[in-house]
Amino acid sequence: MTLRMGCTVITTTDLPRAIEFWTSALGLRPRDRVTEDTDFVVLVEPDGSGHALSLQLGEVRERVEPVRVHLDLYTDDQAGEVERLIGLGAGRPEWDYPDDPDFVVLEDPDGHPFCVVAHDPHKN
Repeated sequence: MTLRMGCTVITTTDLPRAIEFWTSALGLRPRDRVTEDTDFVVLVEPDGSGHALSLQLGEVRERVEPVRVHLDLYTDDQAGEVERLIGLGAGRPEWDYPDDPDFVVLEDPDGHPFCVVAHDPHKN
């Protein structure tokens, strides 16, 4: 097989704000130089490894329910990360949670939902 995952792409109406949020949230950095004319940015791990997250400038339309795609971000400090992400500009939407969930739903500054999942690093 010659296919492999490249990156996940998120559309934003405010590229500088999205870059600031996602680089701060995930510790990523832009792969290439960002200028005023930049309309697409690939964010990578500082060492270039791992999964990339790309941001593209565009129109964000009303969200389709149920949301078809979202990010799951794993952490062994869920409460701390939720608080940190909210401090960076994430929102906490109303959500109908199941009993005893292992995730918290947040939204990035453009309103894209993502989950902060309590993850035991000793389990896959």
